[in-house]
Amino acid sequence: MAEMTSQTFALRTIEAFCYRYPLATPVVTSFGRMLDRPAVFVRAEDADGFIGWGEVWANFPSTGAEHRARLVNEVLAPAITGFAASHPLEIFETLTQATSVLALQCGEPGPFAQAIAGIDLAVWDLYARRRQLPLWKLLGGNRSRIGVYASGINPGGSRQMAEAAVNRGHRALKLKIGFDLAADRANLASLRQLIGDGMLAADANQAWSLDRALQVVPHFGEFGLAWLEEPIRADRPWQEWQALRKAAGLPLAAGENIASEAGFAQALGDDVLCVVQPDIAKWGGLSLCSGIARDIMKAGKKFCPHYLGGGIGLLASAHLLAGVGGDGLLEVDSNDNPLRDLFCGAVRDVSGGMVTLSDDPGLGVEPDLSPIEKYRTA
Repeated sequence: MAEMTSQTFALRTIEAFCYRYPLATPVVTSFGRMLDRPAVFVRAEDADGFIGWGEVWANFPSTGAEHRARLVNEVLAPAITGFAASHPLEIFETLTQATSVLALQCGEPGPFAQAIAGIDLAVWDLYARRRQLPLWKLLGGNRSRIGVYASGINPGGSRQMAEAAVNRGHRALKLKIGFDLAADRANLASLRQLIGDGMLAADANQAWSLDRALQVVPHFGEFGLAWLEEPIRADRPWQEWQALRKAAGLPLAAGENIASEAGFAQALGDDVLCVVQPDIAKWGGLSLCSGIARDIMKAGKKFCPHYLGGGIGLLASAHLLAGVGGDGLLEVDSNDNPLRDLFCGAVRDVSGGMVTLSDDPGLGVEPDLSPIEKYRTA
């Protein structure tokens, strides 16, 4: 991570913009359906005119994106405007501490953490631009090329989605499972045939109880899965995760729903998880997750950032992966979404399962929101 510097900067404005792109084909998970793709983009500007962009996690509930945009604009931005800092972490900690009681009082630690994470990403972009460095290099990276995998592959039409992803340059796939066992197995068999020896993973999205997971997981052993993601609820007692790991015979993955440093410390303390997947727009931003990513690799596990939203958060996740190194892969949603494609920069250009980030300062993009104005909701 970048060292603290004595050069301070003062935030002049912070503003969130909310959008929804309607989907022709809903995104289906074991816990619900998404009829559109939301995005909450955050723009931060300092007193010297440097600008940075971030994104707030806002997939659920259906009204969540607009609520998070209002949290940024009406609660968090006034609390931090004019604040002078020498490093993004100072802003992250100030916002978190200043709103901790309010988040507890209104029962919304999640939305507050997500909104603060989005601001944090914007401040890091701004900070890198001030220093005239690409964000991946500011975070300590020495290579701009990273691996990616195609995610969000629905249980219906999975073969067609996967073929389209392969045609776009992907060489690794992740299928959504947690539905009918026979259908899950048929889809996995089809994708394994398509990808050959390439990477294939599966995401159950917390679908099963421990007892049910112990029944069904052995039926996936023949597909050579790189990992099985969130087979049980993320908040189940760790003893249940340990029992599943012992019986499963498959690498397990989780992390997008871990929302504390203590939670990640527990996840890194034994061999239950082989792949750990923090989401920088959902909790912690870059200020916390950059250190956690390094801890993941020090623990001998694979760091694969979780992301399923618009392009700015996806691009920031790519910079984090390039910044910390390792052999992890970046999650790239396969579903149609201009809120992603118009703003994800180099991540849009997949070749041989890889993307190469630019050397331009910050995230390396200058977002023009005018083409998506018709999708704006707040």
